[in-house]
Amino acid sequence: MDEQEAIDFLSSLLNKYLRVTTTDTRMFYGVFKCTDPDRNLILAHAHEYRHPTPEQVAAHAKKVAAAKDAGEADADDDKMTLGMTSRYLGLIVVPGEHIVKIEVEEFASQLRAAARKGQSLWSEGGISGRH
Repeated sequence: MDEQEAIDFLSSLLNKYLRVTTTDTRMFYGVFKCTDPDRNLILAHAHEYRHPTPEQVAAHAKKVAAAKDAGEADADDDKMTLGMTSRYLGLIVVPGEHIVKIEVEEFASQLRAAARKGQSLWSEGGISGRH
């Protein structure tokens, strides 16, 4: 990909929603506004999502085990569900050195419209399967 193709590709991502995963497993979801030569990303209207801590998982497992021992009906299966925590951050910078994965949100209707115009991200020169 030459420099102009790279610029065009990044320009096509402007104002699209990105989900960015970082080295510490956090995920940031927001509107892509810009980047720089160091691969830092600026996201607007961003939310941060965190996986449960080991302490939260252990506490929840203990609670489920206690419910199972008490014979509660919902405690019969061996599955445990514990959600991610989130918070609104607003305008953020995600340091490029900590980015593990970037995903673009595109709906089927957007993909169909882009295909009619020949602008799909997944076409030649678009997103590859690698970072």
